[in-house]
Amino acid sequence: MDVDLRKLRYFMAVARHGNFSRAAEDLHIAQPVLSRQIRALEQELGALLFARGRDGATLTPAGTQLAADAEPLLADAAALRRRVAQAARQAGQFTVAFMPGLIVTDAVRAFAAAHTELTVEVLRTTRADQTEVLHDGRADVSYVRLPVDKAGLQLRSLASEPQAVVLPADHALAGKDTVSLGDLTDEHLLQHPDFVPEWRDVAAEMRGRRQLPPPRFTHTVEEKIEHVAMGRGIVVLPESTARLYARPGVCHTRISDIASVETALAWSSSRRSPLIAEFVRLAAVTASQLTAPTGTSAATQADAERIG
Repeated sequence: MDVDLRKLRYFMAVARHGNFSRAAEDLHIAQPVLSRQIRALEQELGALLFARGRDGATLTPAGTQLAADAEPLLADAAALRRRVAQAARQAGQFTVAFMPGLIVTDAVRAFAAAHTELTVEVLRTTRADQTEVLHDGRADVSYVRLPVDKAGLQLRSLASEPQAVVLPADHALAGKDTVSLGDLTDEHLLQHPDFVPEWRDVAAEMRGRRQLPPPRFTHTVEEKIEHVAMGRGIVVLPESTARLYARPGVCHTRISDIASVETALAWSSSRRSPLIAEFVRLAAVTASQLTAPTGTSAATQADAERIG
C-alpha cells in the first residue's frame, strides 16, 4: 500500500510536539481526526509508531525510523509540488481559491480584464484545504478564513465579519436579533468544539453544573444544514456563509458574544510573482465586496424562503 503523504505530515507534527493536542492545534484540525489518521497510518505500516501516555506521545523504535525517513521524503515531495506548480503557472493560468460565503468576483474580473493573456480560474476550498491548495500548487492565491497555519505563507488581512448560529426554523430562538453563547450550550453542535472555542469553553463551564448532550459531527456545510433542518443540532458559521446557505427549514441569528471571523488573502512566501502582487492589491481594493450586504442579522423562515 502506498504511503499517504498527508498522514506522514500529521505523523511528523505529533513527533515534533510529542503531544496529540498540540499537534492538532498546530495543524488546525480536530484532535480526534488527527488520532484517527495516525491509527490508520500505523495499520497501513503494520507498526506502532507512538507510545501513548498521560505525559504525551513518545516515538517507538519504528516511529523513530519513520521520522528519520519521512523528513527527506516530505522535503522531496514539497520540491516536486513546487516544480510542477511552477510549470503549470508558466502555461498561462492563474487560479484564485476561496472559501464558501466569500464573493471574489470583483477582484477576479478586474485581474482577468488586465491580463487577457491568462486563463483565470477560481477554486472553491474548505476549512481543511484552504492553505493546502497553495502548498501543492493548485492555486496561486487563496482567500482564507483565519486562523490558518502560517508556515510558508504570506497573508494580507482583508475583512472581518460576525459569526451566526444556524437554527431550525421552528427553534425557540428563531427570529431573535442576537443570541448569546449561553443560549446555545444545551444544543447539539454539528462541528468539532475546537472549531468554536468560545462555545466549547462556555459549554465546559455549564457541564460542571449539569450533563450536556455530546456534540455530533458532520462533514460538509451542506450536510450540517440538512441536519439543522431536521432539528438535530446547530452550526456556527461566518454570517456570509450562513446567508449563502439560507433555505427553507433553517434560519440564522448573529451571536453577540463571540469573536468575529477574519478573512485574509494568502499566498506562498517562496514566490515573488508580480502577478500575485497585483492580485493582492486588487483584493485589498475590492475587500468591501467580499460578502453580500448584511441586512438584518436574524432570518425568519419567511426570510430564508425569500433569500433562498
